[in-house]
Amino acid sequence: MTGQRGVFPVRLVALDLDGTLMGRDRVLGARVRTAVADAAALGVVVTLATGRMYQSTVPYASALGLRAPLICYQGGYVREMPGPNGEAGRLLYHRPMSAAVARAAIRWSRERGFWPHANIDDRLLVQTDDPAVGAYSRRATVEAELFDDLETAVTRPATKVLAVGEPPMPEEELASARAAFEGRAFPTVSDPLYLEFNALGVSKGRALRWLARRLGVPLAQTLAIGDQHNDVEMLAAAGHSVAMAGSPLAVRRAARQVTVSLEDDGAAVAIEALVLGRGSLE
Repeated sequence: MTGQRGVFPVRLVALDLDGTLMGRDRVLGARVRTAVADAAALGVVVTLATGRMYQSTVPYASALGLRAPLICYQGGYVREMPGPNGEAGRLLYHRPMSAAVARAAIRWSRERGFWPHANIDDRLLVQTDDPAVGAYSRRATVEAELFDDLETAVTRPATKVLAVGEPPMPEEELASARAAFEGRAFPTVSDPLYLEFNALGVSKGRALRWLARRLGVPLAQTLAIGDQHNDVEMLAAAGHSVAMAGSPLAVRRAARQVTVSLEDDGAAVAIEALVLGRGSLE
């Protein structure tokens, strides 16, 4: 665990989404909705920091009543919420991989038994014969664009390449992926099913620093909550950081505190204790 020690009051909260605020059912619980609303009522800025696509993140941010820019694609893409009339939110930050590196990530993933997807301009590109396309499209609530050969379809810089594999493949291959793409891309694991590749230097931690600076909030007064390897840099950067119970050891070590499980509303418990002054994580 690194970064500046936290100072109260918390002024900016960055929340991971999958595995932190909601499970496989993709339902945001009443307690976390209330905790987020109560924090916002105090003037605290709340955002989502997720590996999801922007268009897949907006519905959850809207359900929580959020207005702050959203950190998407592991921090490689920061965009404002849509306007009141549905007009597109302004893109504030975007750091994609070159097309050549994205194609290399697709090729590497397929050689190791993964089924890779690519994201370009907030679109989802998938190979036609991918057996996981239906499940992923449903989870992302995004219509996939199908191509006979995904690798050759990537001709422009890609925000992310996501490789789907049966657990524990993604975690087992993480070190190999980082070695293979050293100096070219930054692989991480966002879910037991997903090994992801972003541009070199992209992380939720870097995006949190960027957003906090833009909003004029000291990092010491930020709170981050997450549950997976892709949250490690964000947890290390924030002044206050909380890992969900059951997170991988590296994630718990990066955080200053550990909350209870998702099933026990761990994110809500953390917000209540550290932002609202209700209860304790102890």
